[in-house]
Amino acid sequence: MTTTPLLQARGVSLHFPIRRGVLQREVGQVRAVTAVDLELQPGEVLGVVGESGCGKTTLARMLVGLYAPTDGELLYGGQPVEAMTESQRRQMSRDVQMVFQDPYASLNPRQRVRQILSTPFDCHGFPGGPAREARILELLQLVGLGPEHLERYPHEFSGGQRQRIGIARALALSPKVMVLDEPLSALDMSIQSQVLNLLVSLQQRLQLSYVFISHDLSVVQYLCDRVAVMYLGRVVETAPAAQLFAAPRHPYTQSLLASAPSPDPRHPRPEHVLQGDVPSPSRPPTGCAFHPRCPRAVERCARELPILKAVDPGDLRHEAACLLL
Repeated sequence: MTTTPLLQARGVSLHFPIRRGVLQREVGQVRAVTAVDLELQPGEVLGVVGESGCGKTTLARMLVGLYAPTDGELLYGGQPVEAMTESQRRQMSRDVQMVFQDPYASLNPRQRVRQILSTPFDCHGFPGGPAREARILELLQLVGLGPEHLERYPHEFSGGQRQRIGIARALALSPKVMVLDEPLSALDMSIQSQVLNLLVSLQQRLQLSYVFISHDLSVVQYLCDRVAVMYLGRVVETAPAAQLFAAPRHPYTQSLLASAPSPDPRHPRPEHVLQGDVPSPSRPPTGCAFHPRCPRAVERCARELPILKAVDPGDLRHEAACLLL
């Protein structure tokens, strides 16, 4: 029996116009995300990986409703977001929350922690009083902070503590889904493991579903149940995490994994590192976007656009978009 995905993207695209001249005429488009299909099951941790500029953050902001897709549709609980009533959209905004990459930039420097954690309740019209105060204290306890932090400003905290405050704010309205946009990348290495362990604990304790965006492949391998690999705005491979890291099929995924530092210097990774730079999303290559950098590219790769399909007819969970598979 299949379950209805909590969050689903069907062919979603987001293209930003390029305008020039006095009349601001559109002369082109930045294809940030193009025809992405994704789904998040209840209780699942879905990882999204790829190089900088591949569209991960733009996709994350679409999933939480900060950007509206220019094409395709988003569904929450099986219902198209565009068809929702105002009350249903408000409920979705409570259920789907985001933790941002920079814990300092995402917190208002003029507000104390008490005000920061009160903001979600104010936005959704929840009354104040003892119940709210108790919830705020509970949120601090959940993320490893205490009542003594309530009257402090963000600049009085370390990076790890600021990220804990951001996580607490995201948890305020008891969401079902949290979209985590590189929540560890702005932190010191010594702090990253603490915040990662906190996220694991919260996911298990509160039965949360995560969309976890990261460029740290070791963290993705540790945390995620399933992984989607993006390149130049498109998903090029998706599979269960263990399967993808053990047997990647798309040439880009293979190169991406090979580029990661080896944890054991006695067993270095193969030297199939990525060559060249990511093309501009305003002028993507024809055919397969990866073909200018692909070591296996043939002539048809420059002409035909590959679609995401099962790499093995017997295993529909592992898909890749490559003409040579």
